[in-house]
Amino acid sequence: MTYQRILVLGGSRSGKSRFAETLVTYGKAPWIYLASAEAYDDEMKDRIAAHAGRRGAGWSTVEAPRKTAEALAKLPPHATILFDCATLWLSNQMLAGADIEAETDHLLQAIDGYQGTVVTVSNEVGSGIVPENALARRFRDAQGLLNQQLAAQADLVVLVTAGLPLVLKGELPKDLT
Repeated sequence: MTYQRILVLGGSRSGKSRFAETLVTYGKAPWIYLASAEAYDDEMKDRIAAHAGRRGAGWSTVEAPRKTAEALAKLPPHATILFDCATLWLSNQMLAGADIEAETDHLLQAIDGYQGTVVTVSNEVGSGIVPENALARRFRDAQGLLNQQLAAQADLVVLVTAGLPLVLKGELPKDLT
């Protein structure tokens, strides 16, 4: 894979994670899944297990729900990383009362400084109705800004809808088009 920074965007259940996993397998091993999800209930445990089962052999997982930048700095250089997902990472930061601007800068610097390939998955949440409460509006706005910053530093940006990729920036490998 010729790209070092890739952003895969999409709505809920759009196929973005599956598509991102496919992109990672074009990259250099080891393939590392950098997970931001936390299993607070059985439904989330099932979702996490389904993701892990779909990836199969050849992958390792590092859980980093909030300290993602620090975890990324400790990973082997020149691996191919799937950071899934920036949306849950942001939610974790907000719920912890973190300084979102500082944490976002820290994350972006870590992604930019990583020697290997980083494929980041993120939700596109700004296409729906305006949320009724202030926390949801702050989250939507912060997610939109985070996505813009991730896209600005990415070599390839793909929006996945209904399982289909739409390239917004860069070019997909020929056999994925």
